[in-house]
Amino acid sequence: MTEKSLVKGAAVLAAAGIIVKVFGAAFRILLASFITDEGMAYYSPAYSIYAVLLVVSTSGIPIAISRMVSERYAIGRYDEADRVFHISRYLMIGLGAAGFIVLFFFAGPIAAVTMPGSELAMRATAPALLLVPIMSSYRGYFQGQQLMAPTALSQTVEQIFRVVFGLLLALLLMRGTLFAGSFTDLQRGAAGGCFGASAGAVGGLAVMIFIYLLARKGLKRRIRKSAGGQRETAGSILKSIIAIAVPITIGATLMPLVNLVDAAVVNSRLLQAGFDPSTAKALYGQLTGFCEPIVALPQVLMSAIVMSIVPMVAAANKVNDTDKLHETISLGLRMSTIIAFPCAAGLIVLAKPALMMLFFTQKENAANAAPCLQVLGAGFILLALITILTGILQGVGKQVYPVINLFLGLLVKVVLTWILVGNPAVNVVGAPLGTMAAYLIACGLDLLCVLRFTGARLSVDLMILRPLLSAVVMGGFVFGAYKGVFALLGSNPVATLAAILIGVIVYGLMILKTKTILRDEMMEISFGRKLAVICDRLRLW
Repeated sequence: MTEKSLVKGAAVLAAAGIIVKVFGAAFRILLASFITDEGMAYYSPAYSIYAVLLVVSTSGIPIAISRMVSERYAIGRYDEADRVFHISRYLMIGLGAAGFIVLFFFAGPIAAVTMPGSELAMRATAPALLLVPIMSSYRGYFQGQQLMAPTALSQTVEQIFRVVFGLLLALLLMRGTLFAGSFTDLQRGAAGGCFGASAGAVGGLAVMIFIYLLARKGLKRRIRKSAGGQRETAGSILKSIIAIAVPITIGATLMPLVNLVDAAVVNSRLLQAGFDPSTAKALYGQLTGFCEPIVALPQVLMSAIVMSIVPMVAAANKVNDTDKLHETISLGLRMSTIIAFPCAAGLIVLAKPALMMLFFTQKENAANAAPCLQVLGAGFILLALITILTGILQGVGKQVYPVINLFLGLLVKVVLTWILVGNPAVNVVGAPLGTMAAYLIACGLDLLCVLRFTGARLSVDLMILRPLLSAVVMGGFVFGAYKGVFALLGSNPVATLAAILIGVIVYGLMILKTKTILRDEMMEISFGRKLAVICDRLRLW
């Protein structure tokens, strides 16, 4: 049951995450075409500040809710789980109101020191800060019950609303007369795009409330059956939420520090290494504009696994079910490597062709960015493991340790990035190399913590060697396929897409042949039964 629940939950959230990413990318491309680069200069600061404030209010508390609800469900205290949800919802309302006040009423001063003219865009984003935290409390409640579909559905609806209303309002405000006396048409267009976040929050919250109302009858029945035991005080529940959420929130803010370190160090060190200002900016732009968004896409899959694994680990840990705890940990880490190794191999082998395909209008710059993407691709394996290990430690109540470990890694990154980027032969590639070193340190320390606090025994063969072998073989076929198709047709996009397709097929065959995924494991999943029958007929086991 553990395997079926974890894989199914992760698959649902991963599918929603990919849809959200695709819609988000399309939104930014279309919005940029509507409001031009100048309009995006007003949009980006407003959305960046919104994202920072959102991390503070929504990164840690939903995980705390999920874990605390799961623990209470594990011991049959559905009434206390319901109280956790209600108390946390009031907390989220307060945090949302604070974020709204900051961004709406202080938009003018904030815009003055970031990007003059972005004030209206910031105010248009502010209502989302009021609604998204409330929506996150509902998501955490259902995730604690190991129900991932409500979160996935609300994420999808939220993004659809954001795209549709954001683009529509951007066009209407640019061409209309509303706010015409105080703002330019591009400033109004940027505000329309930013209001898409608020519209998305309305849609996503409406979905969560609707699902909650549908489930309320069954929830009340459970609550009545479990009521009557010792009640926790509201203060005790709040204290527990804060104790869990604060370290997780700090950890969530540490990850963006990787980009801040690069922003603070890379350009200045490139100048000191002898590069002219325009070249230094171009190199930094290749790293942040071309490479980092590509690596962010497979990370969606890791986030999906984490949201599924935290409540399962918390429940097993609460009732001291050591076998289930170890099984869940092992499966979560195996899922991460089964996904991470082929992603890394693909990014390494197809870095240059993929960048040139995606950024076809800037082929020379895209080709120059390939070494950075290859390093980040290799580092993705470590990032994937960090993500899952962090979720495991959060589930067993050791959420402080991954924060400390990542901070130690970041200290090393600062030093290495400073040294390597200042070397003209290494230049901007030194930034992802520093990042990879930070991930290596954090991953190693996180793994030691998981082994220490859970006593789990991990199979290096199943978790590392088999998926690594499968990914290496896949990488060889991908390289050969790209070279062959390109030599035959002379088309980079066709050759790249063909190589990716062949890579997917080869890796799928390899993980079956190497028994990276076992037949019994596949049979646990509903769609896996049909696939297992096909594999039996083809004698792939």
